[in-house]
Amino acid sequence: MDFLGLPSYSWETVLGSAISGVFLGSVYALVALGLTLIYGVLHIINFAHGAMLMLAMYAVFFLWSALGIDPYLALLIVVPAGFVFGYALQRGVIGRFSHGRDEITLLVTLGIAIMIENGALFAFSATERQVQVPYDFDGIDFGVTFAVWPEIAALAGSLVVTLALWLFMTRTDMGHAIQAVAKERRGAELVGIDVEHIYGVTFGIGAACVAVAACLLAPTYAVSPQFGYLFVLIAFTVVVLGGMGSFVGALVGGFLIGITEQLGRLYLGESLGLITISAIFILVLLFRPTGLFGQASG
Repeated sequence: MDFLGLPSYSWETVLGSAISGVFLGSVYALVALGLTLIYGVLHIINFAHGAMLMLAMYAVFFLWSALGIDPYLALLIVVPAGFVFGYALQRGVIGRFSHGRDEITLLVTLGIAIMIENGALFAFSATERQVQVPYDFDGIDFGVTFAVWPEIAALAGSLVVTLALWLFMTRTDMGHAIQAVAKERRGAELVGIDVEHIYGVTFGIGAACVAVAACLLAPTYAVSPQFGYLFVLIAFTVVVLGGMGSFVGALVGGFLIGITEQLGRLYLGESLGLITISAIFILVLLFRPTGLFGQASG
């Protein structure tokens, strides 16, 4: 035992645990990116985010089991389908029934989540389904830790998606329109921007990000109707920690949460390791209420 009664480990063990935390954090960042985009523009918390992730995971699984499509190749199918689903959901259900009121929107997304989860439970039962790929135990030995290819793919995917979203938002006309709507809806309407279309596109992109996450998570995690809860609660924490609406914040927040969780498990054990996430979350809210990369409103 060492300081405060915590066990003492070599620097190699601590470094290996921290590197493993980076790979774990990239998974959290992937799920959080779509969530922070939707909040940044629509200014709502999408309670259906976890259910959409679960639905995309089932799509990846059935593409693999029925057609033999590799989860990474499934990106070409699931991501466009996710965008269309998200766009239709926003324009046909959320936008129509929320009447522009945030509190109603929250209830609508919560209702959608309940419907999707119970529909999946009825259709697929509670049995876990998992994609089996030949490379799930192969990877790279970093000396202090071993990373399998799905973990490396998740890390690369989180970096690519973050960069792609940043470039889209800063270098395209649609991205500029989305930023205009996020900052001032009424002003955007006055200059001729179709706000409802922008809302649909934003929700669609958020759903597409969820689809990317599903394809990259499928080789590692089994899916069940309750799968979304496993990640979405931590994703909410990542979004608030990094700063609501910040892509870089979601990425950095994911890494920070992943490293904290892994080190917490190393020193406190599996049962108490997750406490460290709550601790760092509270500390950031105390000293940086807007999150690491967030900006104060007004």
